[in-house]
Amino acid sequence: MSNLDGKLPDTLNDAILKASVPIPDDYIKIEGIDYSKPEAVDMKASDLIENMKRMGFQASSLGQACDIINNMRSWRGKHVDNLNENETKGCFDDEGYQKTTIFMGYTSNLISSGLRETLRFLVQHKMVDALVASAGGIEEDLIKCLAPTYLGEFALKGSSLREQGLNRIGNLLVPNDNYCKFEEWIVPIFDKMLEEQEEYVNKHGNSCMDANQDLDSPVWTPSKLCDRLGKEINDESSVLYWAHKNKIPIFCPSITDGSIGDMLFFHTFKASPKQLRVDIVADIRKINSMSMEASRAGMIILGGGLIKHHIANACLMRNGADYAVYINTGQEFDGSDAGARPDEAVSWGKIKAEAKSVKVYADATIVFPLVVAATFASGKKIEKKSD
Repeated sequence: MSNLDGKLPDTLNDAILKASVPIPDDYIKIEGIDYSKPEAVDMKASDLIENMKRMGFQASSLGQACDIINNMRSWRGKHVDNLNENETKGCFDDEGYQKTTIFMGYTSNLISSGLRETLRFLVQHKMVDALVASAGGIEEDLIKCLAPTYLGEFALKGSSLREQGLNRIGNLLVPNDNYCKFEEWIVPIFDKMLEEQEEYVNKHGNSCMDANQDLDSPVWTPSKLCDRLGKEINDESSVLYWAHKNKIPIFCPSITDGSIGDMLFFHTFKASPKQLRVDIVADIRKINSMSMEASRAGMIILGGGLIKHHIANACLMRNGADYAVYINTGQEFDGSDAGARPDEAVSWGKIKAEAKSVKVYADATIVFPLVVAATFASGKKIEKKSD
């Protein structure tokens, strides 16, 4: 007969069958979508996301991201009539109430992809207040107005593509001819911008180039350059076009890191000894001031690197953002800013400790269309909240 006498040893009870603490009533039970139910057939995006909140892992983070975006969209402060002169800066809704200033950042590959149309929708309908993009996020938007990008494969051999004059971005293909068309389009614009700059300098003297904040003066900054290119492209499929039309600034501190930089480089030879000047200092003042003036600040950041940090650092100037949604695949084990979770930004003062924030570990081309469909494009009326 076993010496256990029908009883498990106490060590096994403690190790395997240890009693659980009571689970609080407000804990969410994990459950998925029951597609056998009629309401689960052909669900709207907002209903799909609502059900995904209870699934766990990144599905729950995605649901949290949508809640945070709806919170930043719905917050309202005081009416402009109840503010003193020093408080009338920042962003206001159509009825004159203070609203969240929403900074949206995206990397160039997302404009190269079909996510461009989603981003354009947000700018077209004034759903964001400022954009931060890499140089590719500027030029690829313009190039797509001139010629298309094509679907290829990740496994296509680089040397063969080089021989064919094709450039690969992941599984996207961009013909070299697209960049030739871009050069033909943009160089005459640079010529005109340089001419306007020289006329202005001749009229006002070289000192007019120093820290000039006049939007109408041809003392160029990256955001003024983007605005001018949006005006010149005059194409409703363009993010830059709608940013120009709706007076939404596009900040690009890395403006020379791409084909635009190549074109500016070539232009220095063409225009020599004159040179088109682009002032990045004026733009850092502009985005930081925009953050400081915001009644509340929200960040929606797709991807990482420069665009992520540029927005977060601007929010440091106001002691942190009130809302933050990150969507990227970066990991934090190497200490990269791209991989950092929102809580790391809290330690720097770039996100407030009490802020609503989340990071969704996912490819933005998969999840951001769902996010927009469930929030900005849901068709639901925004329920304005003051707390």
